[in-house]
Amino acid sequence: MRGLTDLDARMPPPDVETRPAFAAGYQSNARLHADHAAGGGLVTDNDGAKRPHYWGHRDRLRTRFLAGGHGPMPEYELLELMLFNAISRIDVKPLAKRLLAAFGDLNGVIAASEHRLLQVEGATPKVYYHLRLMEAFAHRMGQAKVLQRDVVSSWDDLVAYCRTVMAHRETEQFRILYLNRRNVLIADEAVGTGTVDHVPVYPREVAKRSLELNATAIILVHNHPSGDPTPSQADIDVTQAVQLACDAIGVVVHDHVIIGKQSETSFRADLLM
Repeated sequence: MRGLTDLDARMPPPDVETRPAFAAGYQSNARLHADHAAGGGLVTDNDGAKRPHYWGHRDRLRTRFLAGGHGPMPEYELLELMLFNAISRIDVKPLAKRLLAAFGDLNGVIAASEHRLLQVEGATPKVYYHLRLMEAFAHRMGQAKVLQRDVVSSWDDLVAYCRTVMAHRETEQFRILYLNRRNVLIADEAVGTGTVDHVPVYPREVAKRSLELNATAIILVHNHPSGDPTPSQADIDVTQAVQLACDAIGVVVHDHVIIGKQSETSFRADLLM
C-alpha cells in the first residue's frame, strides 16, 4: 500500500497537461502515405497483391543503369544508386532529392562538408563516407589524364581536372602544378587551404619545393568558392610575389588559373602576367 501511495504522489494532477522531457530526434510518418513516401502508397502487382510502391525499385534502377548507362538518368537517380550502398532497406529517393535541393547539383553534394551534409535529414556518416569515396575516384580519374603529360597539348583536360577537384569546394584552396623541361606535369600539390575568401601562400616555400622536385616551370591554380573567377587585387599581388621568388631560381610561372563554378580565368590569357 505504501508503494501505491508513493506512485500516486508522483502522478500529475488529472487536469495538468504533460509533455516529454526530451523531444524525439526523428519524425514518425506514415511511410506508405502519399504525402510522405516518394511515389506514395501501395501499388497492385500483376498477381493482385498490394505492395509498397518502392518494392523492387532498387533492382529496377540498377537494371536500367546497367542497360542504358547514366546518360538518360536524372541526377537524383544516380545519387540513389550510391545511397543504396550506404543505407539499406528503405526508400532513399526522398533523401537524394533533399541532398540535391540543399547543395544544388551532384557536384555540390559530392563536395559537401561533413558538417553541412549531416544537417540534411536522413544523411548519415556512412553516406558521407561513400560521397568521399566517389570524390576520390573522380579525382584519381581526372589526375590520370594529366599527370606525366604535356600540359600544353592536354590543357583542356588539365582545366577539367582542376574544376573537378576545386570548383565546388566551400573554402579556397591553392594548388601548384610543377612541370619539367618538356612541360610535362610531374606533381600536383595543394599548398594551402583557407577560408571562404582567403588562403595563405608563401612564395619562398613554392620556390623551395620547385627546387626539390627539379621543376623548371609551375602553374598556379586556386578556386573562388563564390563561383566568380574574377581575380582580386590579392590574387594579383600573390602572383607577382611568386613570380619574383621563382625568377630568382630560374623557374618560369606559366600561368595562374582561377577556378569558378562555371568558368575559369587565366592570368596569361587576360594579360595579367
